[in-house]
Amino acid sequence: MSDIATTSSLAEIIEALPGSRRTFERLGLDYCCGGQRSLGDACADLALDPSAVVDELRLADEEPVPDWASMAPATLVDHLEAVHHAYLHTEMERLTALAEKVASVHGSRHPELADVERTYAELRADLEPHLLKEERILFPAIRQLADGEAPAALPGGSVHAPISVMLRDHDRAGDLLAELRRLTDGYRPPADGCASYQALYEGLAELEADTHLHVHKENNVLFPAVLALEGARAGGPSPVPQG
Repeated sequence: MSDIATTSSLAEIIEALPGSRRTFERLGLDYCCGGQRSLGDACADLALDPSAVVDELRLADEEPVPDWASMAPATLVDHLEAVHHAYLHTEMERLTALAEKVASVHGSRHPELADVERTYAELRADLEPHLLKEERILFPAIRQLADGEAPAALPGGSVHAPISVMLRDHDRAGDLLAELRRLTDGYRPPADGCASYQALYEGLAELEADTHLHVHKENNVLFPAVLALEGARAGGPSPVPQG
């Protein structure tokens, strides 16, 4: 992106300048569920100076545009399962064990850990069925649609309803991740935090970053492409549902 404007959406900036993701993560700018918002509006919500953010983005190390940005829908769902779903299926169990261990050892001195453990458990309880709904219902339907077939297992043969559900799930996950960031003071362990304490916060920070990118790929790349594909088959555009 040769010129970053405050009217550009966060999703547009991420796709043109992948290195901006690290800046957005650090500043708390929601580029996944809030990816269609302008940079100026997103900065206003956090009392950030948009001009200073633009200057910082221009200085960010540029990365090549990732392969997934141009993947066809069927290829992108394979990528999402192999990269993000596989990561979550493995990592969420590890973090549950860590959260329980750290809360039991350090909870008397750091009572906020009870809320960290509870909020993370809520996040996992939401994400696991969400992943299964994608793997068993939405993603197979997208593959059928890409093959020129109507996804007969869906209501009305349309992906519109399940995408609406996924968008709502993403909003809920985003809220829980924001709460975890608040409870952990930006994933900064206290001075008396042991190695397990540090590993938990590092793992939660990594999970937040991975989930933000995961949701961005779906909300801002996959879903619009799939709805456009369905609209083309039906002879007209298919509107993007709201979460």
